[in-house]
Amino acid sequence: MSRTQEIVERMRSVVAGKEVRSEKARQLAEAVRSLGNYRWTGLYDVGDLMVSLIAYSGPGAPAYPTFPVTQGLTGAAIREKATVLVGDVQSDPRYLTAFGSTLSEIIVPIVHPQSGKVIGMIDVESERANAFSPSDQQRLEECARAALPLWIPVSLGP
Repeated sequence: MSRTQEIVERMRSVVAGKEVRSEKARQLAEAVRSLGNYRWTGLYDVGDLMVSLIAYSGPGAPAYPTFPVTQGLTGAAIREKATVLVGDVQSDPRYLTAFGSTLSEIIVPIVHPQSGKVIGMIDVESERANAFSPSDQQRLEECARAALPLWIPVSLGP
């Protein structure tokens, strides 16, 4: 079993567990962060107007734990309903500075399978420029699929 498969299986186990949502989110953020030895990983709820941090793993909380859905690279991922990968955030005017040391960022939206609406987000940041490869993107998108039940709990029956 590959490292990615191990992390994805761990994530599926976490979301199926009995812990409260905030603890599940914390464990998921840690699992995602360990996948690529990333500096910082955050999980966010996406509402109609605001994006709100649920949990993170890394050296500290971001400067903006809550911000409008229209701002930053997250706003672009919400509008496009697609992963946004930026190798040099300092050259991207959409970047909303969460950490002064961030040089690259990848944001993976969690899309509701029925409504098609973005309901969550996985945000991964690095202090290195061009830190994320297409394989990082694939692995993180796989993690997003595994984490979906955090936003849409599986029904336990009728």
